[in-house]
Amino acid sequence: MREGKNFVYMAALTTSIGSLLFGYDTGVISGAILFVKKQFLLDSAAEGIVVSSVLIGALLGAASGGLLADKLGRRKSIIIAGMLFTIGALVAAVAPDSALLVAGRVITGLGVGLASFTSPLYISEISPSNIRGKLVSLAQFILTIGIVVAYLIDFALAPSSNWRAMFGLAMIPGLALVIGMSLMPESPRWLIDKGKYDQALLVLQEIHETKEQALAHVDKIKKELAEEKTGWHELLAPDVKPMLVIGALLAIFQQVTGINTVIYYAPTIFQMAGFVSASAAIFATVGVGAVNVAVTFVALSLIDKLGRRPLLILSLSGMVASLVVLAFAFSSRFSFTGPLAAFSLMAYVGFFAIGLGPVFWLLISEIYPLSIRGLATSMAALTNWASNFVVALTFLLLIAALGSTGTFLLYAVLGVAALLFVMKYVPETKDLSLEVIQQDIMNRFGAKPKKR
Repeated sequence: MREGKNFVYMAALTTSIGSLLFGYDTGVISGAILFVKKQFLLDSAAEGIVVSSVLIGALLGAASGGLLADKLGRRKSIIIAGMLFTIGALVAAVAPDSALLVAGRVITGLGVGLASFTSPLYISEISPSNIRGKLVSLAQFILTIGIVVAYLIDFALAPSSNWRAMFGLAMIPGLALVIGMSLMPESPRWLIDKGKYDQALLVLQEIHETKEQALAHVDKIKKELAEEKTGWHELLAPDVKPMLVIGALLAIFQQVTGINTVIYYAPTIFQMAGFVSASAAIFATVGVGAVNVAVTFVALSLIDKLGRRPLLILSLSGMVASLVVLAFAFSSRFSFTGPLAAFSLMAYVGFFAIGLGPVFWLLISEIYPLSIRGLATSMAALTNWASNFVVALTFLLLIAALGSTGTFLLYAVLGVAALLFVMKYVPETKDLSLEVIQQDIMNRFGAKPKKR
């Protein structure tokens, strides 16, 4: 099995370049916007458009990505995402005005939206079940590295105010993704779904130890496909609706508990907490990114040992507690307000990284029937990006209306709602077949089983 595992690991690492770009393009704007708004004389509204434009592209990419993944295949969809990353980075780097900069960010966002669900989907379909969680979560880990890399590059280029290089450097991993995925095979499940059995067998022989095992796996997938129904109307089938609810609500809860306010506005939050110096605020932001990376790495070793549900419950419980402490820090006027806010913010990010961050993307690659998986995963990703956009757009408005304390308490209340939902409705998926997972979901929602 050594060669098979090596092949799977290589495919997962190559695919995860998309996650690196996802993280980089999410984090790089926090530093670049400081210089962009000065050069182009942006007011608050224009600044908000530049910051959020990547999310508009991500929404469009997530909305159309499901059709691409099911029609063209997972591999080609990821290659297209790499091309979009590269083109978007180039356009943003050479933009002569804010309009073209926004266009470049929208193009980049298209790649982000497409890669955000196609990458974990591809990895889940080429991975043996016993390491599936670890490899799908690898994408989330590399995403966190991308965010830290963006923060560090922002910090390094800040003295020269070279925001063009901040955006343009994303072309390097973008090209690497295109070239790397051109050398990778298509998902065997997708190939079998399209009747390309010989090609699927060759891929499965790279994964499994013997040809007999590969043939048995082909037969298993064919049987699964024969039992599945197809079409858009199946998204509303009684046995599919509960899975859509889980994907959509987890997507919403991942965002409305506030994580991307930290990614986009961490320097601002630290300054509100008393870090007056911009350099100190940026340095603290790098610390948040480092915590995100370190704890996500720990999550990789736990997700296939402890399971998905325990990590989600631990994650949300810790996030809620951290948000309450953060709200208290902002409500106080003590000398330790700044350090307490920094500690609670880092704890919050750490608890997110141990569960809700990686587990959401893993679950939406595991719970849907194959025939509608691309469409359903696309809908979950679309919901995630829509929620991200709303949270990013409303954060400063909430601060103005509710104050820092009220805003973070609101996120805490939403975290409690997420925790209750997970405890009642989200299934365990560790080491389980898709059929068992789907039956558990139907039981939790009281849905009727599929007719055979």
